[in-house]
Amino acid sequence: MGIKALGYVVVETARPEEWNTFLTQFVGAMRAPDARDGASLYRVDERVFRFRIETGAREWFVAAGYELTDRTALDALALRIAEAGRSVEWADVREAAGRGAEAMFRTSDPAGNGLEFYCGDARSDTPFLSPIGVPEFLTGDLGMGHAVFSAPDFDETIAFHRDVVGFHETDMPRFHLMGPDAPSMGFAFLHADNGRHHSIAFGEGPVPPSGAVHIMLELPDLIEVGKAHDRMKRFGYPESATLGRHVNDETTGFYVQTPSGFDLEIGCDSLIIDPANWAVTKHEGISVWGHEWAWQKALKEQQEQEEGA
Repeated sequence: MGIKALGYVVVETARPEEWNTFLTQFVGAMRAPDARDGASLYRVDERVFRFRIETGAREWFVAAGYELTDRTALDALALRIAEAGRSVEWADVREAAGRGAEAMFRTSDPAGNGLEFYCGDARSDTPFLSPIGVPEFLTGDLGMGHAVFSAPDFDETIAFHRDVVGFHETDMPRFHLMGPDAPSMGFAFLHADNGRHHSIAFGEGPVPPSGAVHIMLELPDLIEVGKAHDRMKRFGYPESATLGRHVNDETTGFYVQTPSGFDLEIGCDSLIIDPANWAVTKHEGISVWGHEWAWQKALKEQQEQEEGA
């Protein structure tokens, strides 16, 4: 169906200066010229932008923008989404150009998660240069990385992304996050038409106050991940999950809270799949090692306090 990759993300924030520091001095993104409407744009490669930061009244993940192969595929997707009962709002030529696209429309899935789809990916003539010396981010045909959302109406949302949008199932597990006796939660890791293990994923549950769970960027090696981890500690950004290695996509990395409340996963050594011949998996664990989550730490501290009282 022609979903190539995650192209960019759009964030609304009342803290644009905090986002600027977060992206340029912690992540290592390059500030690009502002959009015509005043939004701040940031690059991690040759694309004209990967982060669009809009100043507003709330902290909200507005949309993940996914690239399609061409205008024919984009038009066909818009028709399928409309026939599925979801709204389709086309951007005019100027707005689409502002997204670095030939054409673009916005919509949402059954859980209300914001989505944009586009074709025609614009590149900058100015080489990418990180202000803090990050050598590169792994993008190219794999796209920007991945985005993870929540879905209270889990089955309906996954069916929409699989059967209407055209993502493909990679790993479809259920995890007992709150203990073996607690109800399990469904997860869905879906790939586009490229080798990244998942370009979009969902957890079963309510949509968080920030509008998303996390996004992911991939660095070239563990040294760069370690340096990013040191920068996180130096800036005092909240660590959402400690360093660890995932079972399903084999990424080694950590999670940090962004200024808008959702998380950013920074990792390396991610699994490359053959999207045309992948056999769907159902992993039973999240991590091979590490990844102690902030909520797990808080729960442990609460239990220790109660036992010591």
